[in-house]
Amino acid sequence: MIRNDLRNIAIIAHVDHGKTTLVDEMLKQGGAFRENQVVADRVMDNNDLERERGITILAKNTAAYYKDVKINIIDTPGHADFGGEVERVLKMVDGVLLLVDAFEGPMPQTRFVLQKALELGHKVIIVVNKVDRPDSRADEIGDEVLELFLDLDASEEQLESPVVYCSGRAGTASLSPYEQGEDLRPLFDKILEYIPAPEGDPEAPLQMLVSSLDYNEYVGRIAVGRVDRGTIRLNQDICVVDYYEHDKETRGRISTIYQFEGLKRVPVESGTVGDIVCISGLEDITIGHTICAANCPEALPFVRISEPTVEMTFSVNDSPFAGREGKFVTSRHLRDRLFRELLKDVSLKVSETETTESFKVAGRGEMHLSILIETMRREGYEFQVSTPHVLMKEIGGKLHEPMEHLVVDVPEESVGAVMEEMGRRKADLLHMAPQGSRMRVEFSIPSRGLFGYRSEFMTATKGEGIMSAVFDGYQPYKGDIPRRSTGSLIAFETGDSVTYGLFNAQDRGQLFIGAGVKVYEGMIVGQNPKGEDMAVNVCKKKHITNMRASGSDEALRLVPPKIMSLEEALEFISDDELVEVTPKTIRLRKRILNNDLRMKANAKK
Repeated sequence: MIRNDLRNIAIIAHVDHGKTTLVDEMLKQGGAFRENQVVADRVMDNNDLERERGITILAKNTAAYYKDVKINIIDTPGHADFGGEVERVLKMVDGVLLLVDAFEGPMPQTRFVLQKALELGHKVIIVVNKVDRPDSRADEIGDEVLELFLDLDASEEQLESPVVYCSGRAGTASLSPYEQGEDLRPLFDKILEYIPAPEGDPEAPLQMLVSSLDYNEYVGRIAVGRVDRGTIRLNQDICVVDYYEHDKETRGRISTIYQFEGLKRVPVESGTVGDIVCISGLEDITIGHTICAANCPEALPFVRISEPTVEMTFSVNDSPFAGREGKFVTSRHLRDRLFRELLKDVSLKVSETETTESFKVAGRGEMHLSILIETMRREGYEFQVSTPHVLMKEIGGKLHEPMEHLVVDVPEESVGAVMEEMGRRKADLLHMAPQGSRMRVEFSIPSRGLFGYRSEFMTATKGEGIMSAVFDGYQPYKGDIPRRSTGSLIAFETGDSVTYGLFNAQDRGQLFIGAGVKVYEGMIVGQNPKGEDMAVNVCKKKHITNMRASGSDEALRLVPPKIMSLEEALEFISDDELVEVTPKTIRLRKRILNNDLRMKANAKK
């Protein structure tokens, strides 16, 4: 049976190329909202962190209607660190819309997501987005995408992929780069014409691969997947099998079934071939499992997700201020939360250490792990994290390290500063080309070479640079890369910071705190440009003398402190330092808080 009333598509692209904005317009024109309904921008980014950062973190399902055909749409993340989300949801669809910015053209993540789609044999519609940009190069982008297809060994059929020119913000599409179009009909028509309809036998034994997981406190785990064969019904007895562990079979019963309609999940009695459904009632279900008919346990193959490349240690907060702000502070809380995250995030790995107080957490990159840290602190968790380090591999008896394909887009006058820093970080230049008044430069760089570089890059390019990187395999170890050229200013004693103490300390370097902040001995309060750690007394008060009163601090002028964000804190710390994360505060500290003990430990080194 061919389901001509259904299409399943994913929207894939590099970060910031406009996927979520285009989905907004597809939903509006696909009848998902009432005519007078007020709808927020980027309606699919319903997570606070996604809205604040302007990026998509989790792949999400929605559905629109066009000419009585239901179009299931999956909005995917564009950032390289969330590539695991893209890899697994591509198993649910029959085709993809490859979005490319009309000025930037194909970027590293465009290559990564397109490669995954081509490997699965998906049909591709190329969507050149943001054609209404004043600097649009819409007519050239098609050739650049074709080159990318050739690089990735696309089949002849895939090389014939149609091109649609869109403005996601204006909600228009056209088949010509020189016409604006009036609405998204040309795009919808191309989807119905080019993306194949799902096929299968609705009477055959059930097969459904779980590609995504959700969790609800009332019903437990909610499995999301596409029915590959047969029909799934309420209260049906089923069998759950794993492709890689055939001997593990569990039995269960379906208690609820939902399908996506616009932004809602609508309860249904059944789902058949091609339907993307959410089901609950199965306790130990996880991503990659196959739900089968009870009498016919046949597992579907599931793509092994790429290995994580960066690891950090999460540990219980043991600072003098521990337990003041957090709701969940014990090792049991931390362990339960980290292992619960594994249910939803297949690219994450959590392992126990020798002590019960800390856990090793490995992910795709610094952003992948920082999003997890930020989510946990907002939920009320309090803990400490170490500096990130890359996971090495031994291949053929030699040590290999993960590499990144880095693309930077910078003003011409900043190229020299960027090239110099890239050389220091063991990067190899791959390609360099002008784009208007700017330069696009591509490098192959060790993953550890990017640690702590983003803030330096923004300074070197006066805030105008754009950088993006994607994992590019393993290469032999490149040698030592200096992590940080600056030292830390460390609080000498516990107390409240005062203007007089800060005024004396600010001559030593850039401060991270202002007056009236509670500090403890061993807490990092600033940065020392001389490259060595220095203890400063920010709690020092001016004593009364017979010459002047202690209250004449008004004349002291403090330089505004640099308030560190979570990402900046993770980039800043060195191996003997930690970031203390609580629901209200992010503090930097030394592992050894006592000044005397720390100096003795350093002397032994």
